[in-house]
Amino acid sequence: MSLPALQDLTAQHPDARISVLARSAVAGIYQRETWVSEVILLTAARGKGDWAGKWKMARNLGARQFHTALLLQNAFEAALLVWLARIPERIGYNRDGRGCLLTRAVPVPAPGEIPEHERFYYLELLKRGGLLGGHGDHPSIRLGGIERAAVSGAALLRAAGLPGPVVAISPGAAYGAAKRWLPERFAETAILLARRLPGQVAVFGAPSERPLCAQVAGMIRDADVQVHNFAGETTLAEFIDLAAACRVFITNDSGAMHVASAVNVPTVAVFGPTNEFRTGPTGNHTRVVREPVDCAPCMLRDCPIDHRCMTGVSAARVAQAALELLK
Repeated sequence: MSLPALQDLTAQHPDARISVLARSAVAGIYQRETWVSEVILLTAARGKGDWAGKWKMARNLGARQFHTALLLQNAFEAALLVWLARIPERIGYNRDGRGCLLTRAVPVPAPGEIPEHERFYYLELLKRGGLLGGHGDHPSIRLGGIERAAVSGAALLRAAGLPGPVVAISPGAAYGAAKRWLPERFAETAILLARRLPGQVAVFGAPSERPLCAQVAGMIRDADVQVHNFAGETTLAEFIDLAAACRVFITNDSGAMHVASAVNVPTVAVFGPTNEFRTGPTGNHTRVVREPVDCAPCMLRDCPIDHRCMTGVSAARVAQAALELLK
């Protein structure tokens, strides 16, 4: 969601040297971007502990003599880190009681002031913070280096026994169980699409989701469709490469959804308790499938009733949406 803002920043300040401070879990997003001068790994632990690590990180940042710190996070801790580093300009939203640590504490947009999709939250921060004279709509969020990523990803897929075309599925979702479409319907959709192409299936997920992904992969394998379970086997950078090489991607509302759509792969996302107008995929190569029920979007992690927003979505509907994108 931050990429459009940072891409506009680069366009309007082409001579700026931009370093990104990121935790290892997300650093792979930025490492392929041509506008990034360097990615600095944030190694200090989150929360109130590890003050030695935080102080060491602050000293490291201070020694680099940055002119400006742009805080895309809302956390107090992020502002404290750059304040301790004595970076002269510290720009961020005035949230989490951190206004006194910022040189430009930007008011948070009121409801209805900016478009609903979350990418505009970051674009507006740069505009209100004086770093952008204005910004565009960015109807499609894009990662850089997509072509190179696809070549690398295709080699990884072939090494895993998937010569292609590959149907990708990601049945997990970090926010909670309510966001997860039924495992057997992921499997059914993948089988339908793999037979239609024809092709094979790649299953993706976090290490904690490997049992779920193994369950889905087992159903696909039982239908005599070639499948590989990549859950827990890849870095974020490798996952980006693999996703870029896939023919179509089926997913819940998740990080995998954002990556797949950002590498321009036809992406179908099943939404239930969350709001696709705020966090949905972008671009005309994406589709959202959801069941119109009165209780959605509820934004709950776990459904207190019968999960009707997800059980009402059939595999046939999702497969048809994918086939329409592939035409």
